[in-house]
Amino acid sequence: MPLSKITTSVNNLFRTIKINGEVMQSTYNQLTELVEHHLAVIYNDIELAQSYQEIAHQLLDTMGFKENVQITPPLRHHNNWTQEDAVLITYGDSIESPGEKPLSTLHTFLTDCCAKNINSVHILPFFPYSSDDGFSVIDYSSVNESLGDWDDIKRIASDFRLMSDVVINHCSSRSAWFDNFVKGEGPGSDFFFTASPDEDLSNVVRPRISPLLRETETAKGIEHVWCTFSHDQVDFDFRNPKVLQTFVSIIRQYLDNGVRIFRLDAVAFLWKKIGTSCINLEQTHEAVRLLRTLIEYAQPDAIIITETNIPNRENLAYLGNANEAHAIYNFSLPPLLVNTLITGDCHYLKSWLMSMPPAQNGTTYFNFIASHDGIGLRPAEGLLEDEELTVLVNTMQNFGGRISWRASENGQQKAYEINIALYDALQGTTKGTDKWGFQRFMCAHAIMLGLEGIPGIYIHSLLATSNDYERVKNTSHNRAINRHKWQYDTLKEQLDSPYSQHHRVLNAMGDLLTIRRQQVAFHPNATQFTLQLGSKIFGFWRQSIDRRQSIFCLSNICDEIQEVHLSDINLVGTDEWIDLITKQPIYATDCSIELAPYQTMWISNLPKR
Repeated sequence: MPLSKITTSVNNLFRTIKINGEVMQSTYNQLTELVEHHLAVIYNDIELAQSYQEIAHQLLDTMGFKENVQITPPLRHHNNWTQEDAVLITYGDSIESPGEKPLSTLHTFLTDCCAKNINSVHILPFFPYSSDDGFSVIDYSSVNESLGDWDDIKRIASDFRLMSDVVINHCSSRSAWFDNFVKGEGPGSDFFFTASPDEDLSNVVRPRISPLLRETETAKGIEHVWCTFSHDQVDFDFRNPKVLQTFVSIIRQYLDNGVRIFRLDAVAFLWKKIGTSCINLEQTHEAVRLLRTLIEYAQPDAIIITETNIPNRENLAYLGNANEAHAIYNFSLPPLLVNTLITGDCHYLKSWLMSMPPAQNGTTYFNFIASHDGIGLRPAEGLLEDEELTVLVNTMQNFGGRISWRASENGQQKAYEINIALYDALQGTTKGTDKWGFQRFMCAHAIMLGLEGIPGIYIHSLLATSNDYERVKNTSHNRAINRHKWQYDTLKEQLDSPYSQHHRVLNAMGDLLTIRRQQVAFHPNATQFTLQLGSKIFGFWRQSIDRRQSIFCLSNICDEIQEVHLSDINLVGTDEWIDLITKQPIYATDCSIELAPYQTMWISNLPKR
């Protein structure tokens, strides 16, 4: 059956489960049929030893569904998030204390410093690993002993909504699965994708410049194993349904240990087909749809976020028709926002925001401007001109940043990622460092916190951590520059000092988060429109879903005072208005307002008396 007809059939089946807006009770058999349809798309041109029905039953059994039991389908187009949600992104050992498990120290920090304003935490891979700071997983079923154990994970999950990585494209070459592949027997022996170096692989899209195939001596002879990222990260072969079944069991285990947000790492590369680009293939999209079906039927408040560091248009496709990822990383935001603040011109950021479709209910954006990785440049392709990208790269290098490279279509090296701590990245402009670093840094976060979507704040942004050159030297990895490890006693001293950048930023960030979580117009799915206020003022308007609250978000993105004419934003004269950040009233009868360099105003109407 053609893929288009199978997809239509899946959508029709969803409609039988929800009729006229009323959720009906679904039987095990109906859910089985839905999963079968997903499998039919994924394995459409693969000859399988089992029927789709047999595989579907195995998947449902793994997720804990029982036959002859009524199942309540999840609410479609339902938002499992509000303006109160904010996610802290951190490694399990970003903060350490002597003699204490890092996950325990992290829990203490979260409770003491974050609980008032942050309700969710993304703990980056906390499993045993061999490289890539956790993203080359040796064992998916256990917690890295150097961090703690599952009890520590569950304690954090009991106080914060827990987000975990599912490193689904590849695993470590030191895993038991890959050992069995080499031996040719046991679990994992048929889990990995191989190809011949004689095949035409010229169309394959890669984020790295290392050779794609790893020559490996096995019991069956020389095999060439597919490695999208590095030769220590060997790619799975999802043409084998046992790989899918294994990851469903991993997801079930994570649910049982309190995980409620699943980050599908590097999922765009999941399905490989010789002769294609091997990225964003239809089978990959359908695999995400299948995982969404299984996860939200098993745990209705759980969500999937796809990590697809690719051009913007391709990234948007992972939202599907509110039937794929619940959220996607807004990968274009970091390079565009940093570019805006170092050039003092919001043209490109504004054009991008105007082009972004509002997320359907049941989907949203995951906004971030810093992470454990760097500032990805592929998501800026087609949005920033080559000249702008060159200026951005050169400016970041002047501020101590490093550049990671990839091979372009014509075989030349191309900048793939800027590696730099965000606090240092915003300490100046294209003209050099200046006195506005703190204001510029907070302006970036005020813009992000106001935008449609759920905000994710990297721990080293929350703490205003600077470039860690020592870690780069010790690890020889560029990304280590923004993966500092704090000693908790040292950190507490800095946070207690009113003169430190760390104290100043943590308090200012807390103030913005406190304001944000109280505004219904900042709901991730509230209406958003881009304002036309010239190149120096970046502005957008948010309106609550019930239309009772409006917020005009205005940011001066340059180092000179800027004037905004109130006639340009049309404040309703019958409403009272206030800047939520300064608490100063704004009068619709005034002609204009002034914004200091890098100042943000959140101008909101007040409830009618």
